[in-house]
Amino acid sequence: MITNRSLIETRYKNGDVLKVTRYYDLGVFSEEDHGIWHTEYEVIVGEHTPIPNLDEMDYDELVALVEDVMKALRTRSYKNGYDQGRFDAEIEAPKSDQQKRDEVVEKAKEDVRVLYYKDYVGATDFIVNAEKRTVVSIRKAFGNGRVISKGIAKCAPNDCFNAHIGKAIALRRALGLEVPSEYLNVPQPTEVRVGDVVRGRTSFSMDTYEETVRKSDGGKYEYASGGYDYTEDADLVIIDDSRAGDGE
Repeated sequence: MITNRSLIETRYKNGDVLKVTRYYDLGVFSEEDHGIWHTEYEVIVGEHTPIPNLDEMDYDELVALVEDVMKALRTRSYKNGYDQGRFDAEIEAPKSDQQKRDEVVEKAKEDVRVLYYKDYVGATDFIVNAEKRTVVSIRKAFGNGRVISKGIAKCAPNDCFNAHIGKAIALRRALGLEVPSEYLNVPQPTEVRVGDVVRGRTSFSMDTYEETVRKSDGGKYEYASGGYDYTEDADLVIIDDSRAGDGE
């Protein structure tokens, strides 16, 4: 049902009920081949496969479900050309928090790239404020530069700031798209890398400091300011792993 028709749209009006035939990142197409932004409608009839309630299943039913899932995964991995030994190894060896975070960051970068070039209505500017730990996405109409919409992402005080994840969240909010839960619940980094901003506190002082890692060598971290730390002497916390400017 159309509930928030775009001001420039004349093919349909608020209250019209249309059936979706195709879905894409920024909107849907109706049977009449109308392109409709996600911000313009609400779903009033949807078809969903019921999700089994694990709490209501007994032991044998749970075992059978797990076996079916593993069989389906192995079948699909074989059809897609994946190595069976590699598949079994990946199943047995869960990914670390750092690996999971790396994957989310890469997904966020690709998400921004795809959405940026699929936005045929306006151009997007990003305002990244690492000090305030915020990212703002501003969409402006082509031609006259009128602001169409804004999206804001703010990093929680105890989380590590990442500009790439912030851009993906802010852009999706500006476009009226759902923000994937993995962007909002990404694991914290566990490995200090070159380009990271860290907060440290040495064993002989209670004063804290923030530095950008310039070099890492055998447990010794050199900073952009010229100082350095050894891992056994410094309690380092990664507060920004955007590493913007390093190949970005």
